[in-house]
Amino acid sequence: MTHLEARGTAMGALEEAHLATAAAAAAVAACDCHEEDEEEEHDIVEVGGGDGEAPADAMETAVRELLLGLGEDAGREGLRRTPKRVSKAFRDGTRGYTQKVKDIIQGALFPEVGVDKRTGSAGGTGGQVVVRDIDLFSYCESCLLPFSVQCHVGYVPSGGRVVGLSKLSRVADVFAKRLQNPQRLANEVCGALHASIQPAGVAVALQCWHIPLPENLKCKTLQGWISTSHSSCSGVFEGENSSFWNDFSMLIKLRGIDMERVSHSASISWCPLKSYEVPVCNGHCKKATINGAISPKSIPAPSNMVSAVSSMLLSLGEDPFRKELVGTPLRYVQWMIKFRACNLDVKLNGFTLNNLSVYKSPAGDAIDHQAIHSELHFPFCSQCEHHLLPFYGVVHIGYFSSGDGEVIDRSHFQALVHFYGCKLQVQERMTRQIAEAVYSVSRGGAIVVVEANHICMISRGIEKLRSSTATIALLGQFLTDPSAKAHFLQNILDATGLAV
Repeated sequence: MTHLEARGTAMGALEEAHLATAAAAAAVAACDCHEEDEEEEHDIVEVGGGDGEAPADAMETAVRELLLGLGEDAGREGLRRTPKRVSKAFRDGTRGYTQKVKDIIQGALFPEVGVDKRTGSAGGTGGQVVVRDIDLFSYCESCLLPFSVQCHVGYVPSGGRVVGLSKLSRVADVFAKRLQNPQRLANEVCGALHASIQPAGVAVALQCWHIPLPENLKCKTLQGWISTSHSSCSGVFEGENSSFWNDFSMLIKLRGIDMERVSHSASISWCPLKSYEVPVCNGHCKKATINGAISPKSIPAPSNMVSAVSSMLLSLGEDPFRKELVGTPLRYVQWMIKFRACNLDVKLNGFTLNNLSVYKSPAGDAIDHQAIHSELHFPFCSQCEHHLLPFYGVVHIGYFSSGDGEVIDRSHFQALVHFYGCKLQVQERMTRQIAEAVYSVSRGGAIVVVEANHICMISRGIEKLRSSTATIALLGQFLTDPSAKAHFLQNILDATGLAV
Protein backbone atom coordinates (compact mmCIF):
# COMPACT_ATOMS: atom_id res chain seq x y z
CA MET A 1 0.00 0.00 0.00
CA THR A 2 1.39 3.42 -0.97
CA HIS A 3 1.77 6.33 1.44
CA LEU A 4 -1.16 8.16 -0.15
CA GLU A 5 -3.40 5.07 -0.14
CA ALA A 6 -2.63 4.50 3.53
CA ARG A 7 -3.41 8.13 4.25
CA GLY A 8 -6.76 7.83 2.47
CA THR A 9 -7.63 4.61 4.32
CA ALA A 10 -6.82 6.24 7.65
CA MET A 11 -8.96 9.25 6.82
CA GLY A 12 -11.88 6.99 5.94
CA ALA A 13 -11.57 5.03 9.18
CA LEU A 14 -11.35 8.24 11.19
CA GLU A 15 -14.46 9.59 9.50
CA GLU A 16 -16.44 6.42 10.20
CA ALA A 17 -15.41 6.52 13.86
CA HIS A 18 -16.55 10.10 14.21
CA LEU A 19 -19.88 9.27 12.57
CA ALA A 20 -20.45 6.40 14.97
CA THR A 21 -19.74 8.41 18.12
CA ALA A 22 -21.85 11.35 16.93
CA ALA A 23 -24.95 9.36 15.93
CA ALA A 24 -26.75 9.99 19.21
CA ALA A 25 -25.94 13.68 19.08
CA ALA A 26 -27.34 13.92 15.55
CA ALA A 27 -30.65 12.50 16.68
CA VAL A 28 -31.01 15.21 19.29
CA ALA A 29 -29.89 17.94 16.89
CA ALA A 30 -32.49 16.92 14.30
CA CYS A 31 -35.31 18.36 16.37
CA ASP A 32 -33.61 21.76 16.52
CA CYS A 33 -33.65 22.53 12.79
CA HIS A 34 -36.37 25.21 12.92
CA GLU A 35 -35.57 28.90 12.97
CA GLU A 36 -35.02 30.34 16.44
CA ASP A 37 -37.67 33.01 16.00
CA GLU A 38 -40.29 30.38 15.24
CA GLU A 39 -39.20 28.39 18.28
CA GLU A 40 -39.58 31.49 20.46
CA GLU A 41 -43.16 32.01 19.31
CA HIS A 42 -44.24 28.46 20.12
CA ASP A 43 -42.22 28.06 23.30
CA ILE A 44 -43.91 27.27 26.62
CA VAL A 45 -43.47 30.28 28.85
CA GLU A 46 -43.47 28.31 32.08
CA VAL A 47 -40.03 27.55 33.51
CA GLY A 48 -39.12 25.10 36.21
CA GLY A 49 -40.85 21.84 35.38
CA GLY A 50 -44.38 22.57 34.20
CA ASP A 51 -46.46 19.56 33.18
CA GLY A 52 -46.28 20.46 29.48
CA GLU A 53 -42.57 21.21 29.40
CA ALA A 54 -40.38 18.95 27.31
CA PRO A 55 -37.39 17.49 29.15
CA ALA A 56 -34.08 19.22 28.38
CA ASP A 57 -31.24 17.24 26.84
CA ALA A 58 -27.95 16.73 28.67
CA MET A 59 -26.30 19.75 27.06
CA GLU A 60 -29.12 22.10 28.05
CA THR A 61 -28.87 20.85 31.63
CA ALA A 62 -25.11 21.48 31.56
CA VAL A 63 -25.55 25.03 30.23
CA ARG A 64 -28.08 25.75 32.96
CA GLU A 65 -25.49 24.59 35.50
CA LEU A 66 -22.98 27.01 33.98
CA LEU A 67 -25.42 29.91 34.29
CA LEU A 68 -26.02 29.11 37.94
CA GLY A 69 -22.27 28.94 38.52
CA LEU A 70 -21.97 32.43 37.04
CA GLY A 71 -24.43 33.75 39.61
CA GLU A 72 -27.20 34.19 37.05
CA ASP A 73 -30.91 33.41 37.26
CA ALA A 74 -31.41 30.87 34.48
CA GLY A 75 -35.14 31.56 34.51
CA ARG A 76 -34.97 35.31 33.87
CA GLU A 77 -36.02 36.81 30.57
CA GLY A 78 -33.08 36.75 28.17
CA LEU A 79 -31.58 33.60 29.73
CA ARG A 80 -34.66 31.40 29.78
CA ARG A 81 -33.94 29.93 26.35
CA THR A 82 -30.16 30.30 26.48
CA PRO A 83 -29.56 26.58 27.23
CA LYS A 84 -31.48 25.60 24.09
CA ARG A 85 -29.73 28.24 21.98
CA VAL A 86 -26.26 27.21 23.20
CA SER A 87 -27.04 23.54 22.62
CA LYS A 88 -28.20 24.29 19.09
CA ALA A 89 -25.14 26.46 18.37
CA PHE A 90 -22.70 23.79 19.57
CA ARG A 91 -24.43 21.03 17.63
CA ASP A 92 -24.53 23.14 14.49
CA GLY A 93 -20.88 24.12 14.97
CA THR A 94 -19.85 20.44 15.23
CA ARG A 95 -22.19 19.01 12.60
CA GLY A 96 -19.15 17.86 10.62
CA TYR A 97 -18.99 14.76 12.82
CA THR A 98 -22.19 13.52 11.15
CA GLN A 99 -21.17 14.28 7.54
CA LYS A 100 -19.34 12.05 5.06
CA VAL A 101 -16.97 13.44 2.47
CA LYS A 102 -17.90 10.75 -0.04
CA ASP A 103 -21.52 11.91 0.04
CA ILE A 104 -20.34 15.39 -1.02
CA ILE A 105 -17.92 14.30 -3.75
CA GLN A 106 -20.07 11.49 -5.17
CA GLY A 107 -21.49 12.58 -8.52
CA ALA A 108 -19.44 15.78 -8.58
CA LEU A 109 -16.50 14.53 -10.70
CA PHE A 110 -16.69 15.67 -14.31
CA PRO A 111 -14.65 14.75 -17.42
CA GLU A 112 -12.40 17.55 -18.67
CA VAL A 113 -9.80 16.28 -21.12
CA GLY A 114 -6.70 18.42 -21.57
CA VAL A 115 -4.24 18.74 -24.41
CA ASP A 116 -2.24 15.69 -23.40
CA LYS A 117 -2.05 12.99 -20.75
CA ARG A 118 0.68 14.41 -18.60
CA THR A 119 0.17 15.32 -14.91
CA GLY A 120 -2.48 18.00 -14.60
CA SER A 121 -3.78 17.46 -18.13
CA ALA A 122 -7.38 18.18 -17.19
CA GLY A 123 -7.84 21.81 -18.15
CA GLY A 124 -4.36 22.08 -19.63
CA THR A 125 -0.85 20.68 -19.31
CA GLY A 126 0.48 21.03 -15.79
CA GLY A 127 -2.59 22.96 -14.71
CA GLN A 128 -3.95 23.18 -11.22
CA VAL A 129 -7.19 24.48 -9.73
CA VAL A 130 -7.13 26.81 -6.72
CA VAL A 131 -10.16 28.04 -4.77
CA ARG A 132 -9.15 30.96 -2.56
CA ASP A 133 -10.65 32.88 0.34
CA ILE A 134 -13.01 30.24 1.73
CA ASP A 135 -14.31 31.76 4.98
CA LEU A 136 -14.88 29.19 7.74
CA PHE A 137 -15.41 29.05 11.49
CA SER A 138 -14.35 26.24 13.76
CA TYR A 139 -14.31 25.53 17.50
CA CYS A 140 -10.94 25.51 19.24
CA GLU A 141 -10.57 22.15 20.95
CA SER A 142 -8.48 23.70 23.73
CA CYS A 143 -11.12 26.18 24.96
CA LEU A 144 -14.36 25.63 22.95
CA LEU A 145 -14.31 29.19 21.60
CA PRO A 146 -14.86 29.68 17.87
CA PHE A 147 -11.94 30.73 15.69
CA SER A 148 -11.99 32.27 12.23
CA VAL A 149 -10.42 30.56 9.23
CA GLN A 150 -9.63 31.68 5.71
CA CYS A 151 -8.92 28.59 3.66
CA HIS A 152 -7.25 28.20 0.26
CA VAL A 153 -7.45 24.83 -1.51
CA GLY A 154 -5.63 23.73 -4.65
CA TYR A 155 -5.38 20.44 -6.50
CA VAL A 156 -3.86 19.05 -9.68
CA PRO A 157 -6.42 16.95 -11.58
CA SER A 158 -5.63 13.48 -12.86
CA GLY A 159 -7.46 10.92 -14.96
CA GLY A 160 -9.07 13.63 -17.07
CA ARG A 161 -11.51 14.61 -14.28
CA VAL A 162 -12.23 17.76 -12.31
CA VAL A 163 -14.41 18.17 -9.22
CA GLY A 164 -17.18 20.75 -8.83
CA LEU A 165 -15.60 23.86 -7.30
CA SER A 166 -18.19 24.22 -4.54
CA LYS A 167 -17.28 20.75 -3.28
CA LEU A 168 -13.82 21.92 -2.24
CA SER A 169 -15.29 24.47 0.16
CA ARG A 170 -17.94 22.02 1.38
CA VAL A 171 -15.32 19.40 2.24
CA ALA A 172 -13.29 22.04 4.08
CA ASP A 173 -16.41 22.99 6.03
CA VAL A 174 -17.03 19.38 7.08
CA PHE A 175 -13.75 19.33 9.00
CA ALA A 176 -14.06 22.92 10.21
CA LYS A 177 -17.36 21.98 11.85
CA ARG A 178 -15.57 19.84 14.45
CA LEU A 179 -13.47 20.57 17.51
CA GLN A 180 -10.18 21.44 15.90
CA ASN A 181 -6.70 22.88 15.97
CA PRO A 182 -5.42 24.63 12.83
CA GLN A 183 -2.77 22.14 11.73
CA ARG A 184 -5.01 19.12 12.10
CA LEU A 185 -7.73 20.96 10.18
CA ALA A 186 -5.31 21.53 7.28
CA ASN A 187 -4.16 17.89 7.36
CA GLU A 188 -7.69 16.48 7.45
CA VAL A 189 -8.96 18.62 4.59
CA CYS A 190 -5.93 17.71 2.48
CA GLY A 191 -6.14 13.99 3.24
CA ALA A 192 -9.90 13.79 2.64
CA LEU A 193 -9.71 15.55 -0.72
CA HIS A 194 -6.82 13.38 -1.88
CA ALA A 195 -8.64 10.20 -0.89
CA SER A 196 -11.98 11.19 -2.41
CA ILE A 197 -11.09 12.82 -5.75
CA GLN A 198 -7.78 10.98 -6.32
CA PRO A 199 -5.91 13.87 -7.93
CA ALA A 200 -2.19 14.13 -8.62
CA GLY A 201 -1.90 16.22 -5.46
CA VAL A 202 -3.67 18.55 -3.03
CA ALA A 203 -2.49 21.73 -1.29
CA VAL A 204 -4.27 23.43 1.60
CA ALA A 205 -3.28 26.74 3.20
CA LEU A 206 -5.04 28.20 6.24
CA GLN A 207 -4.95 31.58 7.92
CA CYS A 208 -6.53 31.38 11.38
CA TRP A 209 -7.51 33.94 14.01
CA HIS A 210 -8.31 33.18 17.66
CA ILE A 211 -9.95 35.72 19.96
CA PRO A 212 -7.50 36.85 22.68
CA LEU A 213 -8.25 37.21 26.37
CA PRO A 214 -10.72 40.07 26.98
CA GLU A 215 -8.09 42.26 28.62
CA ASN A 216 -5.91 42.00 25.49
CA LEU A 217 -8.53 43.08 22.97
CA LYS A 218 -7.47 46.46 21.57
CA CYS A 219 -9.73 47.07 18.58
CA LYS A 220 -12.97 46.09 16.86
CA THR A 221 -11.35 44.08 14.05
CA LEU A 222 -9.38 40.83 13.75
CA GLN A 223 -6.22 42.93 14.03
CA GLY A 224 -6.03 42.28 17.77
CA TRP A 225 -6.63 38.55 17.44
CA ILE A 226 -3.96 35.84 17.67
CA SER A 227 -3.16 34.81 14.10
CA THR A 228 -1.31 31.85 12.66
CA SER A 229 -0.87 30.16 9.27
CA HIS A 230 -0.71 26.47 8.45
CA SER A 231 -0.46 24.31 5.37
CA SER A 232 -0.66 20.71 4.26
CA CYS A 233 0.06 19.05 0.94
CA SER A 234 0.13 15.70 -0.84
CA GLY A 235 1.31 14.16 -4.10
CA VAL A 236 3.00 16.51 -6.55
CA PHE A 237 2.86 19.39 -4.07
CA GLU A 238 5.25 17.62 -1.71
CA GLY A 239 8.96 18.32 -1.66
CA GLU A 240 10.93 21.49 -1.10
CA ASN A 241 11.42 22.11 -4.81
CA SER A 242 7.91 21.27 -6.00
CA SER A 243 6.98 23.54 -8.89
CA PHE A 244 3.31 22.83 -8.17
CA TRP A 245 3.65 24.16 -4.62
CA ASN A 246 5.50 27.21 -5.94
CA ASP A 247 2.67 27.86 -8.40
CA PHE A 248 0.08 27.40 -5.63
CA SER A 249 1.94 29.84 -3.38
CA MET A 250 2.13 32.40 -6.17
CA LEU A 251 -1.57 32.11 -7.00
CA ILE A 252 -2.61 32.79 -3.42
CA LYS A 253 0.04 35.50 -3.11
CA LEU A 254 -2.00 37.35 -5.73
CA ARG A 255 -4.55 37.71 -2.92
CA GLY A 256 -1.93 39.16 -0.58
CA ILE A 257 -1.21 35.89 1.25
CA ASP A 258 2.44 34.96 1.72
CA MET A 259 2.77 31.33 2.77
CA GLU A 260 6.47 31.82 3.49
CA ARG A 261 5.27 32.96 6.90
CA VAL A 262 3.95 29.50 7.77
CA SER A 263 7.18 28.27 9.34
CA HIS A 264 7.41 31.39 11.51
CA SER A 265 3.84 31.27 12.87
CA ALA A 266 3.93 27.56 13.65
CA SER A 267 5.75 28.31 16.92
CA ILE A 268 3.23 30.94 18.06
CA SER A 269 1.09 29.91 21.03
CA TRP A 270 -2.29 29.34 19.45
CA CYS A 271 -4.95 29.24 22.18
CA PRO A 272 -4.47 32.06 24.74
CA LEU A 273 -6.34 30.11 27.40
CA LYS A 274 -3.62 27.47 27.34
CA SER A 275 -1.66 29.80 29.61
CA TYR A 276 -3.96 28.71 32.43
CA GLU A 277 -3.20 25.84 34.77
CA VAL A 278 -4.50 22.59 33.33
CA PRO A 279 -5.31 19.33 35.11
CA VAL A 280 -3.13 16.27 34.74
CA CYS A 281 -4.15 12.66 35.16
CA ASN A 282 -3.75 12.56 38.96
CA GLY A 283 -6.21 15.41 39.43
CA HIS A 284 -3.58 18.01 40.33
CA CYS A 285 -2.73 20.99 38.15
CA LYS A 286 0.44 21.94 36.39
CA LYS A 287 1.43 25.48 35.54
CA ALA A 288 1.71 26.30 31.85
CA THR A 289 4.72 28.29 30.80
CA ILE A 290 5.23 30.91 28.12
CA ASN A 291 8.82 31.32 26.94
CA GLY A 292 9.98 29.60 30.12
CA ALA A 293 8.03 31.88 32.48
CA ILE A 294 5.17 30.57 34.60
CA SER A 295 1.89 32.15 33.54
CA PRO A 296 -0.28 34.12 36.00
CA LYS A 297 -2.39 32.02 38.33
CA SER A 298 -5.91 31.54 37.04
CA ILE A 299 -9.14 32.04 38.95
CA PRO A 300 -10.29 28.82 40.65
CA ALA A 301 -13.00 27.09 38.63
CA PRO A 302 -15.95 25.42 40.44
CA SER A 303 -15.80 21.67 39.91
CA ASN A 304 -19.51 21.46 39.11
CA MET A 305 -19.04 23.89 36.19
CA VAL A 306 -16.06 21.91 34.88
CA SER A 307 -18.11 18.69 35.09
CA ALA A 308 -20.95 20.40 33.21
CA VAL A 309 -18.62 21.25 30.31
CA SER A 310 -17.34 17.65 30.26
CA SER A 311 -20.93 16.47 29.87
CA MET A 312 -21.35 18.93 26.98
CA LEU A 313 -18.42 17.27 25.21
CA LEU A 314 -20.00 13.85 25.76
CA SER A 315 -23.26 15.16 24.28
CA LEU A 316 -21.36 16.11 21.13
CA GLY A 317 -20.02 12.56 20.81
CA GLU A 318 -16.55 13.59 21.96
CA ASP A 319 -14.30 11.96 24.53
CA PRO A 320 -13.37 14.56 27.19
CA PHE A 321 -10.43 12.33 28.20
CA ARG A 322 -8.68 12.26 24.86
CA LYS A 323 -5.31 13.96 24.97
CA GLU A 324 -6.27 17.10 23.06
CA LEU A 325 -9.33 17.76 25.24
CA VAL A 326 -7.67 17.33 28.64
CA GLY A 327 -8.00 20.72 30.29
CA THR A 328 -10.59 22.01 27.79
CA PRO A 329 -13.53 22.06 30.27
CA LEU A 330 -11.41 23.98 32.79
CA ARG A 331 -10.28 26.53 30.18
CA TYR A 332 -13.83 27.11 28.97
CA VAL A 333 -15.01 27.70 32.53
CA GLN A 334 -12.08 30.07 33.12
CA TRP A 335 -13.25 32.10 30.14
CA MET A 336 -16.85 32.14 31.36
CA ILE A 337 -15.87 33.19 34.88
CA LYS A 338 -14.51 36.42 33.42
CA PHE A 339 -18.15 37.36 32.85
CA ARG A 340 -19.49 36.30 36.23
CA ALA A 341 -22.38 38.38 37.57
CA CYS A 342 -21.25 40.62 40.43
CA ASN A 343 -22.55 43.39 42.68
CA LEU A 344 -19.35 45.41 42.90
CA ASP A 345 -19.78 49.17 43.15
CA VAL A 346 -18.10 51.14 40.39
CA LYS A 347 -17.72 54.85 41.06
CA LEU A 348 -17.42 57.71 38.61
CA ASN A 349 -16.64 61.08 40.21
CA GLY A 350 -18.29 59.98 43.42
CA PHE A 351 -21.44 58.43 41.90
CA THR A 352 -22.20 54.76 42.48
CA LEU A 353 -23.08 53.42 39.07
CA ASN A 354 -24.91 50.24 39.94
CA ASN A 355 -27.43 52.19 42.01
CA LEU A 356 -30.36 52.93 39.71
CA SER A 357 -31.34 56.02 41.65
CA VAL A 358 -28.34 57.93 40.32
CA TYR A 359 -29.56 57.53 36.76
CA LYS A 360 -32.28 60.14 37.35
CA SER A 361 -31.16 63.68 36.75
CA PRO A 362 -32.59 66.04 39.43
CA ALA A 363 -35.69 67.84 38.20
CA GLY A 364 -35.28 71.47 37.29
CA ASP A 365 -31.58 71.33 36.41
CA ALA A 366 -30.84 73.84 33.67
CA ILE A 367 -28.85 72.54 30.74
CA ASP A 368 -25.62 74.47 30.34
CA HIS A 369 -24.60 74.52 26.68
CA GLN A 370 -20.93 73.72 27.11
CA ALA A 371 -18.66 72.27 24.45
CA ILE A 372 -19.21 68.61 23.73
CA HIS A 373 -16.59 66.34 25.26
CA SER A 374 -15.79 63.19 23.25
CA GLU A 375 -14.05 60.13 24.64
CA LEU A 376 -13.66 57.60 21.84
CA HIS A 377 -12.52 54.06 21.12
CA PHE A 378 -12.80 52.25 24.44
CA PRO A 379 -12.22 48.56 23.63
CA PHE A 380 -14.46 45.99 25.29
CA CYS A 381 -15.26 42.29 25.21
CA SER A 382 -18.58 41.01 26.48
CA GLN A 383 -20.48 37.74 26.39
CA CYS A 384 -23.79 37.42 24.55
CA GLU A 385 -26.31 36.11 27.07
CA HIS A 386 -28.36 34.44 24.34
CA HIS A 387 -25.64 32.14 22.97
CA LEU A 388 -22.76 32.45 25.49
CA LEU A 389 -20.46 33.63 22.70
CA PRO A 390 -18.26 36.74 22.80
CA PHE A 391 -19.04 40.05 21.18
CA TYR A 392 -16.38 42.71 21.10
CA GLY A 393 -15.65 46.15 19.73
CA VAL A 394 -15.37 49.76 20.82
CA VAL A 395 -17.47 52.27 22.78
CA HIS A 396 -17.63 56.00 22.02
CA ILE A 397 -18.89 58.36 24.73
CA GLY A 398 -19.93 61.99 24.45
CA TYR A 399 -21.27 64.30 27.14
CA PHE A 400 -21.95 67.89 28.08
CA SER A 401 -19.97 68.92 31.11
CA SER A 402 -21.81 70.17 34.19
CA GLY A 403 -22.21 73.87 34.90
CA ASP A 404 -18.84 74.15 36.62
CA GLY A 405 -17.10 72.89 33.44
CA GLU A 406 -15.59 69.84 35.11
CA VAL A 407 -14.19 67.23 32.70
CA ILE A 408 -14.34 63.55 33.60
CA ASP A 409 -11.07 61.64 33.45
CA ARG A 410 -10.87 59.05 30.65
CA SER A 411 -9.87 56.27 33.05
CA HIS A 412 -13.27 56.52 34.74
CA PHE A 413 -15.01 55.86 31.45
CA GLN A 414 -12.79 52.85 30.75
CA ALA A 415 -13.73 51.42 34.15
CA LEU A 416 -17.38 52.07 33.34
CA VAL A 417 -17.17 50.25 29.98
CA HIS A 418 -15.38 47.34 31.65
CA PHE A 419 -18.03 47.12 34.38
CA TYR A 420 -20.97 46.88 31.99
CA GLY A 421 -19.10 44.82 29.40
CA CYS A 422 -17.63 42.04 31.53
CA LYS A 423 -20.87 40.19 32.18
CA LEU A 424 -23.57 38.35 30.25
CA GLN A 425 -25.02 41.11 28.11
CA VAL A 426 -26.83 42.23 25.01
CA GLN A 427 -25.43 45.17 23.08
CA GLU A 428 -28.60 47.24 23.23
CA ARG A 429 -28.79 47.02 27.02
CA MET A 430 -25.08 47.74 27.48
CA THR A 431 -25.36 50.87 25.33
CA ARG A 432 -28.29 52.16 27.36
CA GLN A 433 -26.67 51.37 30.70
CA ILE A 434 -23.47 53.22 29.86
CA ALA A 435 -25.44 56.23 28.59
CA GLU A 436 -27.57 56.37 31.75
CA ALA A 437 -24.50 56.18 33.95
CA VAL A 438 -22.74 58.99 32.08
CA TYR A 439 -25.90 61.12 32.11
CA SER A 440 -26.19 60.74 35.86
CA VAL A 441 -22.87 62.57 36.15
CA SER A 442 -22.90 64.96 33.21
CA ARG A 443 -26.49 66.20 33.78
CA GLY A 444 -26.50 68.15 30.51
CA GLY A 445 -26.61 65.22 28.13
CA ALA A 446 -24.98 61.92 27.15
CA ILE A 447 -24.53 60.00 23.93
CA VAL A 448 -23.04 56.51 23.56
CA VAL A 449 -22.25 54.65 20.34
CA VAL A 450 -21.19 51.01 20.49
CA GLU A 451 -19.70 49.24 17.46
CA ALA A 452 -19.37 45.50 17.87
CA ASN A 453 -18.78 42.22 16.09
CA HIS A 454 -20.90 39.34 17.35
CA ILE A 455 -19.37 35.89 17.04
CA CYS A 456 -22.88 34.46 17.35
CA MET A 457 -23.72 36.26 14.08
CA ILE A 458 -20.79 34.90 12.11
CA SER A 459 -19.95 31.49 13.57
CA ARG A 460 -23.39 29.88 13.63
CA GLY A 461 -26.69 29.84 11.80
CA ILE A 462 -26.75 32.51 9.11
CA GLU A 463 -22.95 33.01 9.27
CA LYS A 464 -22.98 36.65 8.20
CA LEU A 465 -19.26 37.15 7.79
CA ARG A 466 -17.89 40.68 8.17
CA SER A 467 -21.19 41.88 9.61
CA SER A 468 -21.06 44.31 12.52
CA THR A 469 -23.64 45.98 14.74
CA ALA A 470 -23.84 49.61 15.83
CA THR A 471 -26.13 50.89 18.59
CA ILE A 472 -26.70 54.42 19.88
CA ALA A 473 -28.27 55.83 23.05
CA LEU A 474 -29.18 59.50 23.52
CA LEU A 475 -30.11 61.36 26.69
CA GLY A 476 -30.62 65.01 27.60
CA GLN A 477 -29.36 67.64 25.17
CA PHE A 478 -28.27 65.04 22.61
CA LEU A 479 -31.85 63.79 22.44
CA THR A 480 -33.37 67.19 21.77
CA ASP A 481 -30.62 68.90 19.77
CA PRO A 482 -29.88 67.21 16.39
CA SER A 483 -26.85 69.43 15.82
CA ALA A 484 -25.22 68.19 19.05
CA LYS A 485 -25.73 64.59 17.98
CA ALA A 486 -24.38 65.30 14.49
CA HIS A 487 -21.32 67.03 15.95
CA PHE A 488 -20.44 64.01 18.11
CA LEU A 489 -20.93 61.52 15.26
CA GLN A 490 -18.67 63.68 13.10
CA ASN A 491 -16.04 63.50 15.85
CA ILE A 492 -16.10 59.69 15.53
CA LEU A 493 -15.66 59.92 11.78
CA ASP A 494 -12.78 62.35 12.12
CA ALA A 495 -11.05 60.16 14.72
CA THR A 496 -11.32 57.03 12.58
CA GLY A 497 -10.19 58.77 9.40
CA LEU A 498 -13.52 58.14 7.66
CA ALA A 499 -14.60 61.77 7.33
CA VAL A 500 -15.85 62.67 3.88
